[in-house]
Amino acid sequence: MGWMRRDIVLGGLASVGTVVVQKSTFAAASSYFSGTTVDNGVTFRSTNFAKIEKKWRRQVVKYFSSEPIGTIVVDTRHHFLYLIMENKTAIRYGVGVGREGFKWYGRATIDQKSLWPRWTPPPEMRERHPELPESVAGGSPKNPLGPRAMYLLRDGVDTGYRLHGTLEPGSIGKDASSGCIRMFNEDAIDLYQRCPIGTAVQVLPHIADQAESAAQVSQATPVE
Repeated sequence: MGWMRRDIVLGGLASVGTVVVQKSTFAAASSYFSGTTVDNGVTFRSTNFAKIEKKWRRQVVKYFSSEPIGTIVVDTRHHFLYLIMENKTAIRYGVGVGREGFKWYGRATIDQKSLWPRWTPPPEMRERHPELPESVAGGSPKNPLGPRAMYLLRDGVDTGYRLHGTLEPGSIGKDASSGCIRMFNEDAIDLYQRCPIGTAVQVLPHIADQAESAAQVSQATPVE
């Protein structure tokens, strides 16, 4: 049976709707960027922090912990990474963490760091997504690691997890990754500079009352 005119019209409207949704999604994603920045000869899109909720922006907060100064603690439930500083303070960064089925917890150390790293999808990821390339060059606008990667090892063995930048600023504050800890690109650059090889990392479900409550976020001090 041939298509009725009504079917054609509805089909056309559905196609238009799909295009509109795709354009709206692209526009929403693009709004997270503003201008460009050059870093070590690579030009990348700057995060539009005016679009970012204040609690996800890098800032100094009160933090009470028995962990040594310089330790990184990740609170996966609340999507924060803390770099412990002196005087019971920490630099807090908003992060994206592993989605359901990809969460992990425990201790590790940053035993390798890379500036504009090459990305090589692990075999299990390529099994799930065979369309992925074997690797993506460092500095490529399609490289999901962004400008920096800090590789997490445990007892000298690579965990497969990284602290790194992101192509999706809108994923910060969400369960979105395959287990790696995502950061705004500017924050990944900042943390990279502060953390030498051997930095201890602790990934936890949450940190209870070690840091200030959400109600006190407005009292935190921004980090330039």
